[in-house]
Amino acid sequence: MTRMTLILATAVLSGCAAGSRDQPSSNGHGKDLPAARILGESQSCIPLQSIRESRVRDDWTIDFRTDGNRWYRNTLPHRCNGLGFEQAFAYETSLTRLCNVDIITVISSSSGPGPINRGSCGLGEFTPVELAK
Repeated sequence: MTRMTLILATAVLSGCAAGSRDQPSSNGHGKDLPAARILGESQSCIPLQSIRESRVRDDWTIDFRTDGNRWYRNTLPHRCNGLGFEQAFAYETSLTRLCNVDIITVISSSSGPGPINRGSCGLGEFTPVELAK
């Protein structure tokens, strides 16, 4: 089995400027979380090769864009402190899928020569959604 490690820096992947981060409120929920219309049943996994983009919305929410411009909202079961501020995470998996049993690690690259681990959190289910514009 091979082990994959991916670092997803959403500011880079989504083309956002570094200064345009939405500051989460004191409870970790972002002020500008886009509304999402649920399109189907939640899935426990999505294929890694289909992930084209991820957008950290706040300490609770990550939206993943896959092939065909389909979006999946992952609402974390517990708050992931610092995720909304750092907007970057990494994960390791030996599978070809990202699943709700996987752990993400919040990373910061703003201080020092390399990424710094800011804590780890579990993922939730992947719900197919249509994001409000």
